[in-house]
Amino acid sequence: MEREREKMEREREKMESGKSELRMAMEELCLLSSRDAEDHQQEQEQEQQQQRSSTMDLLCVSKQLLHVLDEIGPTLLVLRQDIQQNIQRLEDLHARDPSKYASLTAIVTEEVEEGMSKKANSCTRATIWLSRSMNFSLHLLESLLKNPETSLKEIVEEAYKITLKPYHGWISSAAYRVALELIPDREIFIQLLMGNCQDPEDFAGDVMIFISIVQPLLEEINTILVKHKLDRLKST
Repeated sequence: MEREREKMEREREKMESGKSELRMAMEELCLLSSRDAEDHQQEQEQEQQQQRSSTMDLLCVSKQLLHVLDEIGPTLLVLRQDIQQNIQRLEDLHARDPSKYASLTAIVTEEVEEGMSKKANSCTRATIWLSRSMNFSLHLLESLLKNPETSLKEIVEEAYKITLKPYHGWISSAAYRVALELIPDREIFIQLLMGNCQDPEDFAGDVMIFISIVQPLLEEINTILVKHKLDRLKST
């Protein structure tokens, strides 16, 4: 019920603003960046190496990803549930001390030092799976543009094979095989993302801008994980 209410509110907001899902996501990310820049300027005299909040960036992108998955429909429910749980775990930790846990580096480093990073309920694992889900989404969106004749089912299958399948156990892989049979047509999916507020050229431009904004965050996360040899961690 709560999820349906959120979706209805999201649709109303999209219609009233005349903006697509991707455009709304980009604006929220840019707003975060501007806030971080203001905070950085205020605190620069006290701390020269103040970083922007990569934790908030990851949470913002992940929440937008949920909206994209909602447009695909219930077929990727397994992925959506995983993302929601990982968002909640990371949000709870960040809320305990927003300054201390502003960067993902701080979160991962602390859990590595405490021997918690590989635990099933760690925020490190949440970060790993959120970044992999983001990577899946970027592959999906980019492939939509590069392969206009390819069905959405084929695109989702290829994106899954590259970004998520190598780290999934047989239970998760089986769930995805079932979900693939229920993927909607690509035209329906694109129209749902665009709404009534864009033409195809504008949508393509938004996809490329969105990818350019999110890609540096993925690279930052991967650098952290590689440093601690956590980048190949598989599902439990």
